[in-house]
Order: sequence, then C-alpha cells, then structure tokens
Amino acid sequence: MNDDTQKTYIKRINIAIEYIENNLAKELSLELLSKKACYSPFHFHRLFKFITGETINAFISRKRVEKVAAILLVGTNESITELAFRYGFGSGNSFSRAFKKFYGVSPLSFISKGKISKIGVDTKSIEKYICQIDNTLNWIKMNGQIEIKKLSDMSLIGMTHIGEFDKIGDTYEKLAKWMATKDILNVPNLKAVTVYHDNPRITDPSKVRLSICFTTNGDVNIESPIKQVDIKKGYYAVGHFEIAPEFFSKAWDSMCVWVVENGYEFEDGHYFELYHNDHRTHPEHRFIADICIPIKKPQSVNKHSHKKAEHPRPDSDNLIHYRKQIERGDLQKDYKKLLSYIKRLRTHFIKEYPIDYKVGSIYQGHMDFSYFPFTPLSLKSQKLKIVIIFNHVKMRFEICLAGQNRQIQKKYWNIFKDSDWNKYHIPPNMEGFSIVEHILMENPDFNNFSTLNQHIETETMKFIKDIVDVLDV
Repeated sequence: MNDDTQKTYIKRINIAIEYIENNLAKELSLELLSKKACYSPFHFHRLFKFITGETINAFISRKRVEKVAAILLVGTNESITELAFRYGFGSGNSFSRAFKKFYGVSPLSFISKGKISKIGVDTKSIEKYICQIDNTLNWIKMNGQIEIKKLSDMSLIGMTHIGEFDKIGDTYEKLAKWMATKDILNVPNLKAVTVYHDNPRITDPSKVRLSICFTTNGDVNIESPIKQVDIKKGYYAVGHFEIAPEFFSKAWDSMCVWVVENGYEFEDGHYFELYHNDHRTHPEHRFIADICIPIKKPQSVNKHSHKKAEHPRPDSDNLIHYRKQIERGDLQKDYKKLLSYIKRLRTHFIKEYPIDYKVGSIYQGHMDFSYFPFTPLSLKSQKLKIVIIFNHVKMRFEICLAGQNRQIQKKYWNIFKDSDWNKYHIPPNMEGFSIVEHILMENPDFNNFSTLNQHIETETMKFIKDIVDVLDV
C-alpha cells in the first residue's frame, strides 16, 4: 500500500468515525456509513477493521456504551432505560448485558459504586473521588483559577492520535512540520490544543482518541492525515493552570469536582486543553494551560424563583389571629418544648453513637419542620446523609436519605427510582431533598420521652441498616 492510498483510507475512515461520534443516538447502518466514506459496504467493513482494529459494529456498540457510562458518571435525570433506547439499544435488558460484558458490572452497580473494572489502574472509584473533594478544591485554590466563560467558535487543524499518551509530543512534531511546509506555523498568537474525543476514565486508554491541533488565522488547504476540528461556541468552565505534565490528571479531576460542587451541568461537546507556552522553554518545564469543559448555560435566576408557594398567603384576619397567638405565648411555649425534645434526641444519638456516626446541627429556620443529620460514616463518604425530621404540620417524626448536594441527590435518586427496591417510599420527583423517605412515628407522645426515644432510635437504625445494605457500603 503506497503512502497516498493509506492517507486516503485514513481520511475516509475518520469521516465515518466523526459521523458516528456525533450521531450515536441515530440509526447507524453499514450502508449509511459506507456511503459517508465513499466505499462499498464490503470494502468499508474490511478497511474499518484494518484501520481501527475493531469491527464497525463493535466500535459503535463500544462508543454507545461509553457514552451512556459517561452520562451516568456525572448524573442525569434520565433513567437507564431511557438512555438505552436513546442510544440505540432495543431494551434496558440488552443494554445492561452489553454494559456488564464491557465493564464487568451492571449499570446500577456502576452508578452506586462508581467502579469501572476494565480500564487502567489509574481509574479511581467515585467513593475516593468524593472523599477527596475538600482536598481537591483546596488544590485548585493553590494551583489554578476557574471561571465560567462563553467561548466563540474555534476552527483548528489537527491530526488524530489514539492511545500512547507518552507519544503525543511526537504527533505535535509531525503536525508542526507539516504546517512549516505550508508556511503557517509562524503566525501571531498560535496556540496548541489537545481535544479529547473520549473520556480516559471511561474508555480503555489504548483506544482513547485525541485530536492534536493548532489554532489557525484563516482558511487552510488541508490534506490527509491533517483534518479540520471545530470547537462550537458555548459556555465552558475554564481552568487556568501553570503545572508540570504529571499534574494534568489531577487538574482534570479537580475541574470536574469544581463543576459539580458549584451546581453546573456538563454539556455534550469537546473537552480540550489550550496551551499558552512551550513547556520546554519554561524554567521549571511547566505548562501554562487552560482546561476547558463544556457546560450547560448557567441559570441567571434561581430555578425555584417562579415556583408557586404550597400554601396561599394568609389574609389579614388570619394574620390578626396569628398575632393574638403570639401575644398569648402559646406558640412559643409549644415550639420551645418541641425543640427541647429534638435537642435531647440529638444528644442521645451523640452519646450512643460517638464513633461511626456524624451528627449535624439542628436546623430550625422553617416553621414547617425541624431536622438534624445523623449519618454513618460509610454513607457520609458517599456524600450522602440521613436526616431525622420533625414535621410540625403533620405532627410526626420522619427520616430520609438525602444528598449533600443536588448532583449527588440526582445520582442516587435515579439509582433507587430505576430499581425494583420498594422497601420505603421513593419520591416521584426531586422537588424536595429526599432520595428515600419513611415515617418514623405518627402523633408522638412527648410526655413519655423514654419510650419515644427508644421507638425513634429503633426505627432509625433499621432504616439506616436497610439503606446501607442495599447500597452495599
């Protein structure tokens, strides 16, 4: 095979690959893809396997499973079944079988434990990822600066690079030499850019596809294996770093944590690194680089700002009645009595469970309910919490499993919603903060503290045991 023929093959197969990656939710037939590559189906099938090392069907199946895995990893409101149908699987069961065959665990286990068994030793579990959040955010403060920016369209020229991360520099050298022959290397504000088409934590490292690129100042006549790469305009979390090469993985992890912890949502698009220097000329051989992660448009107003109140505002007569109750002092006395018991209950849990549990402060800023967290460390490490609640309106004690932020709540609510586990009530939506909820006691008798304490403690520990068991933590 001569060099020109091989370049043609690679160019046409790349066209098919890019179409597949951009249309995973559509039907991808052999006939359609072979037409995109301008080959007969038979010839295309053989060439695809020769160039990529995978059959076309295996490649499409892998990319679809990896796509869903990436979505599940960061959280979604869609069920696993909905995602399976959206990305070309005939049923949730067929997707689960494909997922387990590829990763060695079921989709539910993957979401719950965050472990991928088939990719490299560098992959971290979600448990460790969550446990290190505080350290990670502190690392960002010391080593980088992150902001939300709206970026314009970018047109790049690049070369495909698959796996072999230690040889990325060689691909940059090849691209730079080609640009030098076209007299487009020495242009003002030239930047090198690495675009990630796969998530190294999802895709086998040997199959991770990158585009090694440079910015351009105008139209360039390209030829295989050179290609054009377009970065779409949109909102990005942009992290500015000055770091040694070995810290890029840490910087990426930190960026993803920052996005989640600050309430932003990931968006489909190109994740990329943009370099502002040649690290070889840096005194400490560091990269001055931006890490850019596409996010959905930030909400400029509070998403609950237009939500109607659950109860109508009382009219003037009701306000007069309320004022009279306050003046009589009955409301204050009853409220203080309730809070006094809740404080005693919290103190009881602190004394009885001093080691393996974390007891939080009492929240009393809402007249409808008061609560405090009582969480085993095994759930706290998953960024979950158990909350003991007194519902003032319904006069009962309740308990729930909740997330320490909205992203964690969404993740675990989807786990329970999509499962057949029905031991306790699972809210039909995420309007509140409960993932799983249960009534501990109706109409409690506050005149018998000992019996009340014993009942609440027994029901609480049973609820916690059932949650810990089903999550296997």
